[in-house]
Amino acid sequence: MGEQVAAAVRVRGLVKRYKEVEAVRGIDLDVVPGETFGFLGPNGAGKSTTIKILCTLVEATEGTAQVAGFDVARDRDAVRRRIGLVFQEPTLDAYLTGEQNLRFHGELYGVDRSTAAARREEVLQMVGLWDRRRDAVQTYSGGMRRRLEIARGLLHSPQVLFLDEPTIGLDPQTRASIWEYIRELHRREDITVFVTTHYMDEAENCDRIAIMNEGRIVALDTPEALKRAIGKDRVVITTDDDGAAIASLREQFEIEAAVHEGAVSFAVTDGAAFVPQLFARLDVPIHSVSVTRPSLDDVFLAHTGTTIRDAERGGGNPFAIMARGR
Repeated sequence: MGEQVAAAVRVRGLVKRYKEVEAVRGIDLDVVPGETFGFLGPNGAGKSTTIKILCTLVEATEGTAQVAGFDVARDRDAVRRRIGLVFQEPTLDAYLTGEQNLRFHGELYGVDRSTAAARREEVLQMVGLWDRRRDAVQTYSGGMRRRLEIARGLLHSPQVLFLDEPTIGLDPQTRASIWEYIRELHRREDITVFVTTHYMDEAENCDRIAIMNEGRIVALDTPEALKRAIGKDRVVITTDDDGAAIASLREQFEIEAAVHEGAVSFAVTDGAAFVPQLFARLDVPIHSVSVTRPSLDDVFLAHTGTTIRDAERGGGNPFAIMARGR
């Protein structure tokens, strides 16, 4: 029987309170070494607070956490040497060049000077910025700055790389390219990637995801397993009278529907087969109808009663305003 490998991240009973706000409400978590693990949830769900605890930037109110085998409360220096961190907020010095930003970071982390230059080139090549290394960061696009921050987080060869909303504020094409770089670094580096996001499509890139809402983990598995567990199609209709449509669905089909993102939505086993019955028996005229296979948004809806976009706007998430940015 082989030696058991310690979890890259291990969390037990983690709680964080900010006065009257309980941002993290008692979570348990194990992240396997080498996996890309995703924290999915709306702003204010507690994702960033958890990341800050794991990176020794914030102290937990209760519970324990270990990263790379070290306790985040007792062994802060050991944890910090073994992690890379890309913050949600930009932290680069815009007046320095890309290479100077990395050199400064390497000196802070005690990167071996005999190999520092080679390592800088390696990570800059990895994120496609070697040719721009001597340009001031203020001349970089938003996507380039994000890639430089990822390169900086990799410079000291961490065991765990934390990416807190790495593509926030970027356009869809740039977001996709950032994930290409993340996949490439995962192929080339022996590293565990722990990423937070509120984008459903990005969560699909992860080996496993934990869906977090109102400070709690409400589901944890591979994206495919989570979608498979839902087992139903999502039907979305638009009508002149959503209230009447919801009442008719309950009366005619014994289906519980609700308004999400401005339209009536509900789940059925076979959406395509159900649509003809819908037009034949619903007492309210239907303007449009769409049927989709289970998605991660449906998983979030099934576990929380709201979509992630509705939660972003504060519906169903009392922490969305008070804990914004935490």
